[in-house]
Amino acid sequence: MAVDPQTLRSAQLIMLEMLVEFDTICKKHDLTYWLDSGTLLGAVRHKGFIPWDDDVDIAMPVEDYEKFATLAKEELSEHIFFQNKATDNTFVFDYMKLRSNKAKIVEFHEANKSVDYHQGVFVDIFPMLQVKKSRFHQWYYQSALALIRFFSEKNLHVQTSIPSRPMRRFLAWTLRCMHKKDATSHTQVIYGGEMPDVAAWFDKKEIFPLTKLSFEEIEFYVPKNPDHYLRAIYAFDYKQLPPENKRTIHAHKVTIS
Repeated sequence: MAVDPQTLRSAQLIMLEMLVEFDTICKKHDLTYWLDSGTLLGAVRHKGFIPWDDDVDIAMPVEDYEKFATLAKEELSEHIFFQNKATDNTFVFDYMKLRSNKAKIVEFHEANKSVDYHQGVFVDIFPMLQVKKSRFHQWYYQSALALIRFFSEKNLHVQTSIPSRPMRRFLAWTLRCMHKKDATSHTQVIYGGEMPDVAAWFDKKEIFPLTKLSFEEIEFYVPKNPDHYLRAIYAFDYKQLPPENKRTIHAHKVTIS
């Protein structure tokens, strides 16, 4: 079913409130983050949400990602549920989300299914690693993510899979073993194995130092070179609007409380 544009816009504004609260907490505790994926694309191309987008994407260095996880329960307002496997044991993803208590989203892979985990509209938060720039590291990273996708829950990442959280956790751990927190040169920034959808490979010097861009008339942190970042993620020309039949959305249904 199609989501009504007015309902989608209301959900976007709720997610914007969540992003502002997240930004405030990060500034208070000196945590680093930047807009990622479709949210970064929206900031560059639309100065806000991609009109048909229904989530927010955030990246954090893994150390800050873990610190935020310890702070979330105390710092987040009552309007936001912090979601990971520890707080919601039926949750099927390995990275963490902020879920709104003001609006519900039913994604296409959840349609007509019994779902026990919190389904508020969400902000995705992805942990990022630093690894040596080498052919081996890039090959291993891409291979590990392909395997993690294969071991993911059905209907989330691949058509055919053998769901196995232990295998996903082991493969993600092997990527953590390659992580070099204080590396300064010839370093690439990659997604942790918790978020296997995109095997993008970024030059650290093109991300840091971070800069800011306006998103819905509010400034948030973004990579130093957004063009480098977005070209690494997207195979198409991200500056051009895709045809209407390619404007994908996660939502099967959105309900505002």
